[in-house]
Amino acid sequence: VQLQASGGGLVQAGGSLRLSCAFSGGTFSTYVMGWFRQAPGKEREAVAGISWRGGSTYLADSVKGRFAISRDNAKNTVYLQMNRLKPEDTAVYYCAAQGATGRIYWSDYASYGYWGQGTQVTVSS
Repeated sequence: VQLQASGGGLVQAGGSLRLSCAFSGGTFSTYVMGWFRQAPGKEREAVAGISWRGGSTYLADSVKGRFAISRDNAKNTVYLQMNRLKPEDTAVYYCAAQGATGRIYWSDYASYGYWGQGTQVTVSS
């Protein structure tokens, strides 16, 4: 499995970005997908997750009401729509894939077996 994240960049506070993560090398619809982020000097944290067909989602409290996660199984792609961005959203954002085990561990870093390379999001004040 390979993941390729894209869509990061520099944006002013209050702006929007949409991250994309292209999946290859496996059956996309059998993987739970997640987005994590890591700011300098901080631990990697879960931001959002989405189940195999998109019926269930997870959003961290810090991004609820501003971010949305979605997936297109026909395109093997997961998205993270980020609105009303804040300077504290500045981080490297990673997409990750979690194999089907019958249970979803949204924010458990170790449950995601595959990771993309990360894309930088910088929000200026």
